[in-house]
Amino acid sequence: MNLPITQAYNQWAEQYDSNDNKTRDLDKVATIDTLQNYAFDTVLELGCGTGKNTVFLLEKAKKVVGLDFSEEMLKKAKEKITHPNMQFQQADLNKEWEVKDNYFDLITSNLTLEHIKNFQHIFQQAQQKLKQNGHFFISELHPIKQYIGSKARFETDKGLQIVTAYTHHLTDYLTAAKNNGFQLLELKEYFDKEGDTNIPRLIVFVFGKV
Repeated sequence: MNLPITQAYNQWAEQYDSNDNKTRDLDKVATIDTLQNYAFDTVLELGCGTGKNTVFLLEKAKKVVGLDFSEEMLKKAKEKITHPNMQFQQADLNKEWEVKDNYFDLITSNLTLEHIKNFQHIFQQAQQKLKQNGHFFISELHPIKQYIGSKARFETDKGLQIVTAYTHHLTDYLTAAKNNGFQLLELKEYFDKEGDTNIPRLIVFVFGKV
């Protein structure tokens, strides 16, 4: 049985930073590897969670706003990160994002969109909140991994907990981006090991607002 998303992440928060999680760890590598090549002052981090990627973003940006629906994940993030340039906000990404329009140089979404059914809303909001020529960075579980049944999951004393997720095809990302005024700038695939020829674990996109 799949757990409802909010319930799952509230339960997962206590161990999210410490449990064995190849997807989480590779996502951090992919984020730094890609975004170190971009300049940005203002960042909107979608699904910031416990702040796994926030520390890196704060090293480059003057202002980071982190949105997440999980109260417990945000609690962990606030305990770890007290930087004056950081603002955390509990939010449902399926609704209007209560942040400034045309304000951010960069929007990031890490391991979040598998829990979002309606891509159109996400890309519409991203278009609205980004500055002209801003960038939308996405790092997600690869569609092929989804096809073979991979989902966000974690262990508790009650056994394996699987988080509700939606399968998204490569064309879903590209179509939603095109329909909302984004141009694909980069597409990368990340494997568990360098030189690996098996199924990639992550897919990464950088879209530009045009």
